[in-house]
Amino acid sequence: MSDARLDPQARAFIAELQAANVPPVETLTPAEIRALQGAFVPRMSGRPEDVARVEDRTIDGPGGPLPVRVYTPAAAPRGILVYLHGGGWVIGSIATADAACRALARRTPCTVVSVEYRLAPEHKFPAAVEDAVAAFRWAAANAVELGSDATRVAVGGDSAGGALAAAVTLSTRDAGPPPRFQVLIYPASDDDMTKPSYREFGAGYLLTIPEMRWYWSNYLTAPGDARNPLASPLLAASLQGVPPALVLLAQCDPLHDDGERYAAKLAADGVPVEILRYDGQIHGFFTMPGIFDRARAAYDDVAKALRRAFD
Repeated sequence: MSDARLDPQARAFIAELQAANVPPVETLTPAEIRALQGAFVPRMSGRPEDVARVEDRTIDGPGGPLPVRVYTPAAAPRGILVYLHGGGWVIGSIATADAACRALARRTPCTVVSVEYRLAPEHKFPAAVEDAVAAFRWAAANAVELGSDATRVAVGGDSAGGALAAAVTLSTRDAGPPPRFQVLIYPASDDDMTKPSYREFGAGYLLTIPEMRWYWSNYLTAPGDARNPLASPLLAASLQGVPPALVLLAQCDPLHDDGERYAAKLAADGVPVEILRYDGQIHGFFTMPGIFDRARAAYDDVAKALRRAFD
């Protein structure tokens, strides 16, 4: 990859994967890609940041027991962040989000509740949305035990997790209690792959258009589900009344314009929104501090925004 805009670490990582002949995601089964990703987690995460306590728990979910991992910082938490991992609704786990959750718990500081929501294709839309909403409501209902109060519970996630976080804000806008803040890290906002960033970065920059098509096809129960705002939050008639947002974007990412357009819609509908654009970065960098130094700078930026939101 010779694109001069790429961060040197991103360029080296892409070259490494190409040299290793890693098969395209869309040619693998969900089980195969989950196993491949799982073997990669230690290098992806790097040295984990210390927190006071990490506890795996199980809460009541709409589909049965729902695993969550609770990160408690050493300092008194300012609030609670319910975090939803990425992975195209098909892969990813609490383990793949561990480094980011530890960093945010420590740096904000806040209690982080990471959610092991049900994955497709075994559990198609709207199962993941239902789990995300259930986990948020559990955190709000148990906020005192988690070191905060129900008015200081935020929701966030990366990629597919960003889409789920946005769905939580839509689901709770009228039914309550709503999140105080939302953190959307290069979120998928709809299934339109004709956006300029797809055309520019949809091949050769880690995440590809065929891979995104594979994720959507595994996730949706029927093609028409893509028109549901809980799957494609950009298609909501209005975002008025959802909480203030931080939208974090990677420059060389096919989902870049998903986030740009969602941030623009938030602003147009009167929602306070801050956009952070990371030049030279590719999709996925946020959860890979073992590979990308800029991930830790992103943690600082997100923690700063959460501190402001919780104060």
